[in-house]
Amino acid sequence: MDWSREHALLRSHGVELAPGLSDAELAAAEERAGCQFPADLRWFLQAALPRAEGMPDWRDPSGTGVPGWLEWAGRALEFDLEHCLWWWPPPWGPRPADLQEAIRVGRAYLRQAPPLIPIWGHRFLPAEPGEAGNPVLSVWQMVDSIYYGRDLRDYITRECDLSGEWAPIGERRRIRFWSDVIESWWRRPAEPGAAADGGA
Repeated sequence: MDWSREHALLRSHGVELAPGLSDAELAAAEERAGCQFPADLRWFLQAALPRAEGMPDWRDPSGTGVPGWLEWAGRALEFDLEHCLWWWPPPWGPRPADLQEAIRVGRAYLRQAPPLIPIWGHRFLPAEPGEAGNPVLSVWQMVDSIYYGRDLRDYITRECDLSGEWAPIGERRRIRFWSDVIESWWRRPAEPGAAADGGA
């Protein structure tokens, strides 16, 4: 699969492109992430390994930068439970009065959700389903998670776009748990630069 256009866009944003991961390196990266990567991410990382600040170094055996990004969603959830009084009824039931119990329950549900694979900064690709075409999500906190691309190619185009214009994401694959979280918080009138469907 040809990623030359996406590579050119990334280079224009100062991203270094190292040789792609070997089969063994990809398997080691998936082991560190605790999940198998979707097909398009596997193809992308085997075509070339992007390296820039905020990107996980999947080739580094020590996993430098990887564990922190993998734990991002858990920290975002804890922050929102404590500071934003976030909760997700009815799936989770009544919120426990004790914060630590709320965090325990929230994290238990989060462990059942599709894992998020870090792509760049707080942009993530859901690990499920394993086929190509999952949307890229921007997760800063749970309460402002949004879609940031229909798929990996669309995300790279949007991330590297310098025009300042934002086209609606449009149709995209729904992701178990994450789509419900996004859509429950983004049912409001569209604002400039922010689509009402959670795609800005």
